Amino acid sequence: MAASGSGGSRADNGYGSQHPRRRKGPGALATAYLVIYNVVMTAGWLVIAVGLVRAYLAKGSYHSLYYSIEKPLKFFQTGALLEEYLLIAKFLPGIVPSSVVLTAFQVMSRVFLTWAVTHSVKEVQTEDSVLLFVVAWTITEIIRYSFYTFSLLNHLPYLIKWARYTLFIVLYPMGVSGELLTIYAALPFVRQSGLYSISLPNKYNFSFDYYTFLILVMISYIPIFPQLYFHMLHQRRKVLSHTEEHKKSE
Repeated sequence: MAASGSGGSRADNGYGSQHPRRRKGPGALATAYLVIYNVVMTAGWLVIAVGLVRAYLAKGSYHSLYYSIEKPLKFFQTGALLEEYLLIAKFLPGIVPSSVVLTAFQVMSRVFLTWAVTHSVKEVQTEDSVLLFVVAWTITEIIRYSFYTFSLLNHLPYLIKWARYTLFIVLYPMGVSGELLTIYAALPFVRQSGLYSISLPNKYNFSFDYYTFLILVMISYIPIFPQLYFHMLHQRRKVLSHTEEHKKSE
């Protein structure tokens, strides 16, 4: 369940495509909704960033900063589900993700890590690995939602475009490392408590081992992470090279 983008950056599902061949843009109503949504999400992740900085300055330490931003992190990370639902269901005309499956997988992985791991296994909330993915997600999402907002308004600064398609090179591995380390740290507590596991016998004749499931989740990063990462590298070459060509032609 590769994340960041996050993480790292999420697989590009831009509203206003930066490809040379432009898709038909969203209608006025959809554009208004998306501008409001992206402004709110940008502000939300900025709140998280400010919360992290203030907590660090107050404590003088980066340990256990998760508690200072726990509520807004849960709210705004879960809020990404609305965006992905509308995009994947194609309720917004003219807005089609370039990689629906990868994008949905990445969003769900972040929500899963937020609620099913970090929230559910409270012992891992003090791990430094949590701060690792939280910082990666926060920087990534501030850039991503700013990118979408300015793209929708047709006033995209080059600096934001460059950041969108460059900083993921570091942020993505940083976020994924934090996620994997956090899941790994949760394993002993999950095994000991039997969290979310279902044992036989029961009336449904069904068993589920959450400990094994988390191991499978970690293994799933092996095929998914390279796909997302190289997808973004491909997007970077295409978008930034096209921008440079456009500048030279002016």
